[in-house]
Amino acid sequence: MDNEFDGSYDATLQASDFSEADDPAALFRRWMEDATAAEINDPNAMALATVDGEGMPNIRMVLLKDAEVDGFVFYTNLGSTKARELTDNPKAALCFHWKSLRRQVRVRGLMQPVSDAEADEYFASRPKGSQIGAWASKQSQVLEGRFALEKRIAKYTAKFNVGRVPRPSFWSGFRLTPLEIEFWHDRPYRLHDRIVFSRKSEVEAWEKTRLYP
Repeated sequence: MDNEFDGSYDATLQASDFSEADDPAALFRRWMEDATAAEINDPNAMALATVDGEGMPNIRMVLLKDAEVDGFVFYTNLGSTKARELTDNPKAALCFHWKSLRRQVRVRGLMQPVSDAEADEYFASRPKGSQIGAWASKQSQVLEGRFALEKRIAKYTAKFNVGRVPRPSFWSGFRLTPLEIEFWHDRPYRLHDRIVFSRKSEVEAWEKTRLYP
């Protein structure tokens, strides 16, 4: 990212903000609040990078559904490529890019499944159409034609026409517990601000480091 601009946009993070920030979770929440106010679509969109059994990387966009002290949560079909790769190698990286704010956040850490109770609670909060879609989709499997998907949607729409839609056993979530979080903010002439919080394990205190742009 090598844009040159006059730096006259709003919500600019000043250098003093970095020096005062000792809690990456709090800083991330503040940036997410800024992004929610500034981004037109999906401020919670993030790139999720995984690797397969041969070490070949994969990356795709997913939606962050929860960000607490203990990690970043998203949900998926457990038969999907990303779920299989995370089960085999429970390490991953995330990247948030908020173009309107000229900011990005990079995260690396360890993955673990969310609890059944967490998955049930989130699934229950989804619109009914999305719940039915979760039942209908064989995510990442070969689809012989759009009509096959529409037939499955019709099937589960009829099945769950009345009453609540239960969470499928093959649908749940993952939580990335961060070991490294980098906050990056664009500055004129590529003199960007970069600060990294890192720790060797989830029980250790964060160490903060500045990086050259």
